[in-house]
Amino acid sequence: MENHHHMHDMHPPQRHHAHHFQSREILQHMDESGSHHWTATKTLDSTPTNSIAPSAMAPKLMKMIRVEAPLLREIMAEFLGTFILVLFGDASVAQSKLSNEANGDFFSINWGWAIGVMMGVLVAGGVSGAHLNPAVTLAMACAGRLAIIKVFFYMLAQYLGAFAAAASVLGVYSDAIQYASNGTLTMDDEANDPGLAGIFATYPAPWLSVAGGLGDQILGTMLLLLCICAITDKKNTQIPSALVPMYVGFTILGIGVCFGANCGYALNPARDLSPRLISLIAGWEQSFSWDNYNWFWIPIVGPHIGAILGVFIYIAFVEAHWPEDGDELVPVNVPRGNFNKDRGEKIQNMDMESFTAST
Repeated sequence: MENHHHMHDMHPPQRHHAHHFQSREILQHMDESGSHHWTATKTLDSTPTNSIAPSAMAPKLMKMIRVEAPLLREIMAEFLGTFILVLFGDASVAQSKLSNEANGDFFSINWGWAIGVMMGVLVAGGVSGAHLNPAVTLAMACAGRLAIIKVFFYMLAQYLGAFAAAASVLGVYSDAIQYASNGTLTMDDEANDPGLAGIFATYPAPWLSVAGGLGDQILGTMLLLLCICAITDKKNTQIPSALVPMYVGFTILGIGVCFGANCGYALNPARDLSPRLISLIAGWEQSFSWDNYNWFWIPIVGPHIGAILGVFIYIAFVEAHWPEDGDELVPVNVPRGNFNKDRGEKIQNMDMESFTAST
C-alpha cells in the first residue's frame, strides 16, 4: 500500500485543552545569544520526578534471604538451572505435539532444548558450574573436579528441578492435553506410539534395539562431555566465560540435529527420569513399562557411562599434554594472503612456505 501525504496534512490544526497544562506550563524564552531553551514551571499539583527516595526495603529483604552456606547456594543454582533447561525443552515438545506440528517441528524442538541449556547454564554457571545433569556431576567427580560429598546434593537438586519443570509444563498445557486426547491418556506399545507421553520423556524409534539405544546414549553423552571439557578448558582456545552458555547450547543443538532420530537424545538422566515420573502420575500408565521395562533405564545408565568416557577421553587426548606451567598458549598461525605468480591468483597460506612451492 502506498501512503500519499499532502503538505497541509503535515501540520494538523492544534487543539489545546486546559488539562494538558495542569501538571506544568511550557515557556519558551531566548537567552542573550538568541538560542532557544525550553523550561518548565511547576504548578501546585506537579510532582518532581526525582522526589521518590530509593526504597530501603530491597537491601533489607536481600539481607534477610541471603544464603551464606556455599553448598546450599550451589544446590539452589542447580535446581533453578535444571528447572529452566527442562522447562524450555519439554514445552517445545508440547507445543509441537499439541499443535500437530503447526507451531513447531523436530528442529524447533532442537532449538528449544538448546536455548534451555543456554539459559540454564547462564543462570547457574557462576554459582555451581551449571552441571544441570547427574551424568555431568558424576563425571566431574570421577575426574576430581567436584568434591564427592557434593554429588548427592547436586543430583537431588537436578532431579527435583526437572520434576518441577515437567509439572509446570503439565499444568500449563493441561487444557491442551485434555483437548487433544479427549480426556483419555493412551499409549500404544504395540504400535510403538507413546502418544502425548512423549512430551515429557524419550521413547525409542521402532527400529531401535536395547543395545542400539544404550550405544546411542553413551555416544551422545560422550560427545557432549568431550565438547564441554574443550569449551571450559582455559588452556585451550580460552573461550570467554560469558560465551560458555552459548557454546554448550550449540553443542546440544548439534547433537540433536545429528543424533535425535533414534530416541530423542536424552543425554541427561534428570531430564528423562523426572518428567517420566510426572507422566506416570498424570495417567500415562506405560511410562516405565514401555517395551517390557526395557527402555526407561537406558536414558539413565547410558548417559552416566558416556559422560565419564567423554571427560577421560578429553583428558587423555588433550588436557594431559599441556605444558606444566600452564602459561604457554597453543601456537595459532593466522592465515595471510599470498600471490601465486604461476597461477596469477591470490591464495591463503597457513604459514607453510612449502605450500606456495608445491602449488
